Amino acid sequence: MKEQTLKGKVVLVTGAGSGLGEATAQAFAEAGSSVACVDLNAAAVERVSQKLNGLDTPSIAFPCNVSDADAVFSVVQAVSSKLGRLDIVVNCAAIDHTVSVDEMTVEQWDQVIAVNLRGPFLFAKAALPYMRRQHGGQIINVASTAAVRAWANASAYHASKWGLIGFSRGLGVEGRPDGIRVTTIIPGGMQTHFFDRFAEQGIPMPETKNLQDPANVAATIVFAAQVPPESALQELMITPLTETSWP
Repeated sequence: MKEQTLKGKVVLVTGAGSGLGEATAQAFAEAGSSVACVDLNAAAVERVSQKLNGLDTPSIAFPCNVSDADAVFSVVQAVSSKLGRLDIVVNCAAIDHTVSVDEMTVEQWDQVIAVNLRGPFLFAKAALPYMRRQHGGQIINVASTAAVRAWANASAYHASKWGLIGFSRGLGVEGRPDGIRVTTIIPGGMQTHFFDRFAEQGIPMPETKNLQDPANVAATIVFAAQVPPESALQELMITPLTETSWP
């Protein structure tokens, strides 16, 4: 298989201020791509962008609420204008409220759906016209094993990630005529701040040995972007080798 080169590509990564988003931004930078780093936390995303620029990789930080339509469209237009094009969008940004349906507020439900599902929709909608003009591009949506199994106190998260797989499949069909590929990455547990809320709420933390380094998942995302353009990697699951909830 002759891999597609990522050198010179322009990649936009949401949630780039920390965790998997940061690892993904760095992985693309190391592959020779220019990276637009997007995150709600302005200080965090600026830190990551400066780190990438230190690797002699063109990078720009964009503070942005991914559920704000006007902000998203402005960011995508700015990326295309400042970096010259837009080849790949990676939707990593995500949140959760680990509470039961009885305890979850309507506002909490709306926030999870807004960030985890509305956000990828907005970035896809904003990016599609640019990719169509280029006759190609790729949108990579990061779901979760929460999209293929279920546990208590994660109903909104489950709904958002199951929905993201469905959205990705439909978007992939629509993008084919213009050479636009859509891939869903389905990672198991990772060693990120995502689990910090567990300790705050007195929920038992998964053992570190049963969590994977986000750099491993980032490498998988880069691999998905390197698949030759005449093929489309639809969905790819990557879990920790010792994750105990899988056979």
